[in-house]
Amino acid sequence: MTPRLVGAAVVVAAAGAVVLARRRRPRSAPGTGAASAPRSGWLAVTVARDADDVLPAGRTPGPLARFGDAVELEARIAPGDKGTELRARFRQGTSRAAAGDRDRGRLRAALREAKQLIEVGEVLRVDPVPHGLRAATPTGALVELATARSNEEGTL
Repeated sequence: MTPRLVGAAVVVAAAGAVVLARRRRPRSAPGTGAASAPRSGWLAVTVARDADDVLPAGRTPGPLARFGDAVELEARIAPGDKGTELRARFRQGTSRAAAGDRDRGRLRAALREAKQLIEVGEVLRVDPVPHGLRAATPTGALVELATARSNEEGTL
């Protein structure tokens, strides 16, 4: 074997070992919950409004109201005085307190929708797609799936 080929094989083997080690490593320390979930359980969005506009007279914004008493809400001044931080988490002692990723994703999506309602007055939607329907291809199906879940996990 030539020295170049041996060097390339060593680099590929090292890269493969790094990838394997990262996949086998736990995402969070034992007892801390999911990697994306804060230890306190609070999820938050910053709303560009005063606290009186975020929770007027203690009323729950529409998207968060569907969780009922299972969710605890809090509004406080955002860091840097950049508006109001709207925080939500599942109440301790409820069946959703040990919420799975799906419930937490729905709460995150409801927080984002509440932010849009408070700031803009409506929830902005991606659908219908302005350029028409996507082709029924494997790639198109992946885009549809990612778009459907994007509000729960992050923005595309």
